[in-house]
Amino acid sequence: MRCRLLVCLVLLAHAGPPAAVAREYAAVFNFGDSLTDTGNLCVDGIPDYLATARPPYGTTYFGYPTGRVSDGRVVVDFIAQELGLPLLPPSKAKNATFHRGANFAVTGATSLDMSFFEARGLEHAVRSSGSLHTQIEWFQDLKAKICSSPQERRGLFRRSLFIMGAFGGNDYGSTLFASRSLPEVHALVPHVVDSMGRGVEKLIAEGAAELVVPGLLPTGCFPLYLSMFPRPLEGHGARSGCIRDLNTLSWVHNAALQRRIAQLRAEHPGVRIVYADYYTPAIQFVLHAERYGFLRQTPRACCGAPGVGEYNFNLTAKCGDPGAYACDDPSNHWSWDGSTGPSPTRPSSTPPSASANLHPSMQILKLFHALYLML
Repeated sequence: MRCRLLVCLVLLAHAGPPAAVAREYAAVFNFGDSLTDTGNLCVDGIPDYLATARPPYGTTYFGYPTGRVSDGRVVVDFIAQELGLPLLPPSKAKNATFHRGANFAVTGATSLDMSFFEARGLEHAVRSSGSLHTQIEWFQDLKAKICSSPQERRGLFRRSLFIMGAFGGNDYGSTLFASRSLPEVHALVPHVVDSMGRGVEKLIAEGAAELVVPGLLPTGCFPLYLSMFPRPLEGHGARSGCIRDLNTLSWVHNAALQRRIAQLRAEHPGVRIVYADYYTPAIQFVLHAERYGFLRQTPRACCGAPGVGEYNFNLTAKCGDPGAYACDDPSNHWSWDGSTGPSPTRPSSTPPSASANLHPSMQILKLFHALYLML
């Protein structure tokens, strides 16, 4: 019931031409980070270091951890189900069929390749499990398993939906955790957005004709950042409680990304490229959570170390670690664990990667805003 209610609320909030209908797609191919990872780090078993693959992750939908950094589904699951497609298998899955799509997203992913960070002395701060361009290489390697001939593949890809992102959260977050200044982090924006633009062009060259490119969520509202980067009272939004300058970072990224998408549309008039605005509905949700059936509260994680800090986030007891517990009613909290889990090469004592993980109902809110823009 709540899922359907949120569908109505979002569609009403962004009402458009009444005759518009959602398109049908033969398959969905997704690229991203922990916001959409459906288990690429767990296809060979659950690694000991991966707290996000341990209970209580997965408890409210699958009933067990799946490698999703959520208590249930992630946004790409809702997209697939809404389009009448099966849940996308992780691209690394053994004995899976990929004729209806594949999910290349992996926790900790960055837009930029590791060589970019190495050149700036940031290789120890960034623990990317697979950058955007690495994921596109995985896609290219998988093509032969999707269809037998190049003609078949291009025909399928032209009838498929490609979702690229959101990317950038881990690029910026890892740089912040390396104690680089905010102006240095802002200087990454053109590079991150250019990388995303090149990623779109690579997918178009493979035959993609319908792409959705999401922007960033409001970073300053994540319990992880609120806990790790405290600001004086005036540095927080008076109503949201979020960190102003970090939300500005997300806004600047999103503005630059929209400009790049406009250029890509002009260069590829036969391709449909949709910008999905995750920022605006997320901010509206933080400000008016009660309208969607959630508690009105400061940004606070459901799963963490109860009683430790205002935002229920602590690096020594993250969700899935000993000493961390989930709240009694996750459906009342819009943030599940406050952050992503550690990437595969990061010890559990160091900061997690940067994207926030939202309760599935919040994922639905984002999903249907993106789907509406595709009408």
